[in-house]
Amino acid sequence: MSTIVVTEPSTRDTETTLTGFSTLLRFGLRRERVRMPVWIAALTLLTVSTVAGFPDLYPTAASRQSRASLMDSPAATAMNGPGFGLDNYTFGAMLANEMTGFLAIFVALISVLMVSRHTRHEEEQGRAELIRAGIVGRHASLSAALAVTVIANLLLAVVLTVVLGGMGIETITWGGTALFAASLAMVGIVFAAASAVSAQVFEHGRAASGMAGALIGVAYALRAAGDMGNDFLSWLSPIGWAQRTKSYVDDTAWPLLLGLVVAGVLVAVAYLLSTRRDVGAGLRQPRPGAAGASDALTTPLGFALRLHRGAVIGWTSALFLFGAMYGSLASEVESFVEDNPAMQEFVRQMGSASFTQSWLALIMSMLAMVCSVFGVLVVVRMRTEETSGRAEPVLSTALTRAKWVAGHLAVALGGGAVVMLSGGLGLGVSAMASTGDSTLLPDLLGAALAYVPAVWLTTGLALTLFGLLPGTVHATWVVLGYGLFIGMLGPLLQLPGWLNNLSPFSHVPQLPAVDVEVTPLVLLTAVAAALVALGFGAFRQRDLASV
Repeated sequence: MSTIVVTEPSTRDTETTLTGFSTLLRFGLRRERVRMPVWIAALTLLTVSTVAGFPDLYPTAASRQSRASLMDSPAATAMNGPGFGLDNYTFGAMLANEMTGFLAIFVALISVLMVSRHTRHEEEQGRAELIRAGIVGRHASLSAALAVTVIANLLLAVVLTVVLGGMGIETITWGGTALFAASLAMVGIVFAAASAVSAQVFEHGRAASGMAGALIGVAYALRAAGDMGNDFLSWLSPIGWAQRTKSYVDDTAWPLLLGLVVAGVLVAVAYLLSTRRDVGAGLRQPRPGAAGASDALTTPLGFALRLHRGAVIGWTSALFLFGAMYGSLASEVESFVEDNPAMQEFVRQMGSASFTQSWLALIMSMLAMVCSVFGVLVVVRMRTEETSGRAEPVLSTALTRAKWVAGHLAVALGGGAVVMLSGGLGLGVSAMASTGDSTLLPDLLGAALAYVPAVWLTTGLALTLFGLLPGTVHATWVVLGYGLFIGMLGPLLQLPGWLNNLSPFSHVPQLPAVDVEVTPLVLLTAVAAALVALGFGAFRQRDLASV
């Protein structure tokens, strides 16, 4: 007697590549129910608070044209963009010219981190494999992560349009505001797609988000170099596309289509690459380790250096190239002010010998704020080691908490100084080659050293939060964001002095444009040391957290 076995078609045979997308999308939105409103509200409040002061600060056309003269300078061009509508500088043109580049950086960073959190981080924690074991299509998870990020950017655009358009400020029209907000959303979507690609290439979330973050720096540098010289370079940057919508001036919308096309191509590439790797793995396979560990790995400092080796090398190289790119423009600075009496007066008020020195001082301050990110990332890595459960087994041995923290902190402080000097070296070498002035190299290396205490202070603040309130260590980014805002827009917005003083970077002498002052550097170093000591003591007293 024969037996007939009837089999039902496998669910896997009938599912599509997007099966489960709607469920994962709802889950992703739920996970972002706090983060998303907070960062949308923060960027909106920052923009509104800045714009609200325009009518009082610049009530007449003459005062606005005086501000336009300041915008037509190499420092402002490198920091903010080319400047459109400067011949009739309205409040709308003021908003677009001075806020688009600054806000685009934050929107891009948030988009990169959001995609990385919902893709590579989920794979590292093992949750993605559990989800994929169910009835979930191959592209559902990545599609949901991208959809959550796109929704966040569109919500930001809607909120900015409604709030700014409803303020009733002259020349800040509804149409121009919608284009301004849409350009920011476009930048976020492009870098979200770039983050999706990097998540397929690299096995670890830090490397994936780090590569996507480096692309933001490259885009900003290309935009700055293009605006200062060859305009073609600006068209290679999504930030440049956003600025060339010329919101409130000509309202040119077609650069948005360029961004959407590039984003679509990147998403298609990400989908294709995802089919060529295993879950939890990356296309770029890590090199096999040595058969035996070196003696250096048996020490806290050696182990910390091994963990952060890639970051130290990457940041040192990136800051050197970043400084070299800006230094190559030093020879063109003087030509920007030859026929600009307003800028000549601005230089005389600063008391510097030349406008080239003033411009290099501003670039150095920007490099310092970027360099501070390195130290904070090292402290955040300590928090990751703790919450992932890897720190507890290590600390259960003879290794003390103080030595464990000291190893990472030595990398954060020493590495931060090395990265800062690398940026100063790149800026100095390139500026010296561009202008033929051999004194610029030692001057800019000295300026880089002057910013080291401020860099250490931000690291100390991160360590203090890690020790006292470990769940709030990411709040250090607020300090860095505020410092970047003050450094880029503070002089142009003519903010009160006490607001400038809240940033540690504002207390550093603007070398080489001014003479060195030792007292503020000593005070910054003392504050940094106090914060480090406080963080050390607090971490030794609290319990470890594994979640």
